[in-house]
Amino acid sequence: MKAVKRIYPLQMPWETADPFLFCVHHEDFYPKGNDHMGPDTSLAGRNIGNDFVVKDGFRMYHGSKVPGFPAHPHRGFETVTIARKGWIDHSDSLGAAGRFGQGDVQWMTAGKGVQHSEMFPLLKREEKNEMELFQIWLNLPREKKLTEPHFAMLWSEDIPVYVCEDSDGNTSEIDVIAGEIDGVSALDPAPNSWAANPENEVAIWTIKMSAQAKLTLPKASEKANRRLYFYQGSNVKLNGEDLPVQHAAELDATEQMIIENGSEESYFLFLQGRPINEPVAQYGPFVMNTQAEIQQAMNEFRTTQFGGWPWSTAEHVHDRNRGRFARFTDGKEVEKSLE
Repeated sequence: MKAVKRIYPLQMPWETADPFLFCVHHEDFYPKGNDHMGPDTSLAGRNIGNDFVVKDGFRMYHGSKVPGFPAHPHRGFETVTIARKGWIDHSDSLGAAGRFGQGDVQWMTAGKGVQHSEMFPLLKREEKNEMELFQIWLNLPREKKLTEPHFAMLWSEDIPVYVCEDSDGNTSEIDVIAGEIDGVSALDPAPNSWAANPENEVAIWTIKMSAQAKLTLPKASEKANRRLYFYQGSNVKLNGEDLPVQHAAELDATEQMIIENGSEESYFLFLQGRPINEPVAQYGPFVMNTQAEIQQAMNEFRTTQFGGWPWSTAEHVHDRNRGRFARFTDGKEVEKSLE
């Protein structure tokens, strides 16, 4: 069995494997922010409400004044949002809220149903606002699909980082968002997540390698699906085989994998996990096991709105002067600096 099973180009959204459902990488270069925390420039010529074409370096997505994703429902899976640059304002139907960014991660279990919005406030008025994020959908097994929703923040300063140095002194850094590597273990995932059981071998890592660095990925079991996404850099080799930038590799988890970086700093996303191996029925933001369950989810959302929407607008953003914070469904609040 080849260690590198397949290499393929990255296309939006990125191809994933069970237990992952979806992965997208957004990078936008927004101008200065205006008084409403939207772009301080004309939005003429954009398909406002469904603006996914890069124009002048950015997209508004489903936002009308502030870019982002206004209130929308989910059921039956989890979202893991890695905010590498810029800021995200979260609000949901359970009353939870937060502002996070610059390396923070939000882990939300939709479970039996929740509405949330993810808006991208442009807080800088005197300089440009850069945004970069990953959103990953992790499936829930049948027995957990209707679990209670859960909202958690993994603050950047708390996320464990694995640092290794090769024989030539070149370094690699791995932010361990889920899973573990060489004794460096992630913070606890959501309690009902597929990732909560170590036997499921779920790993979510972001990897940065300095120029000429070498990194060996540890082996996992033959049951684990493993993908490496190379999204920024130049020339990289996997066990001697070329991996072009903006390509992904499907890997045999039982084989040793040596990543040899080229002449510039490189960045990767790594996803791994044992498959749930259950039928997947999906309709937009609902992921269940059967079409009948999808129909039930749609009917329940029409009836209950998954708790309603307690905010004044579907595009809710927090006060410009708020720092990073999280308010949980039990009323507890955590405050963090923007620095």
